[in-house]
Amino acid sequence: MIKTIRIPEDRVKVLKSCLKILKSKTKTDISIEENLIKISGEPLDIWRTNNIIKAIGRGFSPVNSFKLLDEDNSLEIIELKKYLKTQKSIKRIKGRIIGKEGKTRKIIEDSTGSVVSVYGNTVSIISSYEEIHKATEAIMMLINGSSHRKVYKYLERREFNEKGR
Repeated sequence: MIKTIRIPEDRVKVLKSCLKILKSKTKTDISIEENLIKISGEPLDIWRTNNIIKAIGRGFSPVNSFKLLDEDNSLEIIELKKYLKTQKSIKRIKGRIIGKEGKTRKIIEDSTGSVVSVYGNTVSIISSYEEIHKATEAIMMLINGSSHRKVYKYLERREFNEKGR
């Protein structure tokens, strides 16, 4: 089986830096022609490799992308263009998600045990299946205009409820 995927040109160099390790860990064959990547191997291995390459293409480091080798982890990509009309509004929302000096992103990551990447017109999350919904919801709240305080309270309340179980 063969799968092809495109990633941004500026992320190809990052992919090439970890290509040998990725091939070894996923038992797949990967070839790169400009920004077109071809993956061949067994279907499950291709699926897993595809997600790792997508994550690298969405701005994650190889180390964080390799968290997708753990079958309990998942990748969620939020396309900001689906929710926002102009580049100006996308830039503003990206700033809200990152927060001053990265504070908001850090709070989302710490509260959910996830890793968040804001790259291009997307916001991507790598997390366990249980926590990815919470991180996605917090980001969607910011996209929809909720205050940072409301988002922090949501995350705090979810964390409190889960610890109380």
